Amino acid sequence: MPRFSGILELREMMELAGRDDCESRLVLRDGDRWRVEHGPFGRARFRRLPARNWTLLVQGIDNFLEQARQLLARFSFIPYSRLDDLMVSFAAAGGGVGPHFDSYDVFLLQGTGRRRWQVSRQRDLALRDDIPLKILRRFRPAGEAVLRPGDMLYLPPQFAHDGVALEDCQTYSVGFRAPTHRELASEFLIFLEERLALSGRYADPGLRPQEAPAQISESMVREIAAVMRRIRWTGNDVAEFLGTYLTEPKPNIRFSPPARPLGASAFARAVARAGVHLAPGSRMLCSRGALYLNGEKTPAATGALQKLANEGRLAGRRMPRDAASRGRLYEWYRAGYILPGIQPRT
Repeated sequence: MPRFSGILELREMMELAGRDDCESRLVLRDGDRWRVEHGPFGRARFRRLPARNWTLLVQGIDNFLEQARQLLARFSFIPYSRLDDLMVSFAAAGGGVGPHFDSYDVFLLQGTGRRRWQVSRQRDLALRDDIPLKILRRFRPAGEAVLRPGDMLYLPPQFAHDGVALEDCQTYSVGFRAPTHRELASEFLIFLEERLALSGRYADPGLRPQEAPAQISESMVREIAAVMRRIRWTGNDVAEFLGTYLTEPKPNIRFSPPARPLGASAFARAVARAGVHLAPGSRMLCSRGALYLNGEKTPAATGALQKLANEGRLAGRRMPRDAASRGRLYEWYRAGYILPGIQPRT
């Protein structure tokens, strides 16, 4: 990405790392010894850091900064349903987090400074058990690249890599979800559990005494198996599951409703002039004629609301005309999910 050199300064990273709703870590290395500290961090902690061999990582900055959301929009060639978050790391010279692998697709975009990456497609992914980091026990680099401002490196899931700062530098990690089938199945079963409508209760009017009372009878197994076979789902159920699951806010995300909300008419006039945009932290997807915003389903996805989902913003002249869609926008505004006005693109 030519001319890219980052979207926030170290001072701003430290401010985010001081928030209790923002996930942050400090990783420090002393030879082969590693230490991890979890935020939030006060200013005094940063003043005590050594000159070398430490890294500050701040997770999910797209939940707090509009510039971060705009950076993620540059990656819209991959559907938002795959998007996880944007992490930024600042490393003093010699800093890094050790050789490791990620369970998702990631683009590593260099901001300031230079970082040397060594990579490997190795199958041996055993981890060390003597340190508080998921560092590979045996890392065998097979390639190397030095990233300068604007350079980017793509790594598929489980591709071993190790990045070391050649000087004070900043790296942006754009992560894309690659959930395991087991994880998806587990979450889908939880989704189904809340929607099951199985009538009846187990009964065995023909029960006879058993010589071995601890034995589960074959008749009981057959009857319960027949009940389980009555559990069904459709493609629409899967679409609704994905919409709610993939837009569910992370536990640390908090939305701030307006302290003095506009009335419905005043809101309509304001957004007709200035438009609206998704609040930091909001996630919005479409599927089969429905919209999903922050884990909630909206049945009718009009063209205007789909545009809001795709672009994260909606100009005043694009405001929906139907009363139902306007009402939903107002509800989302009252919940803190959207904000009046359109942030300028950078």
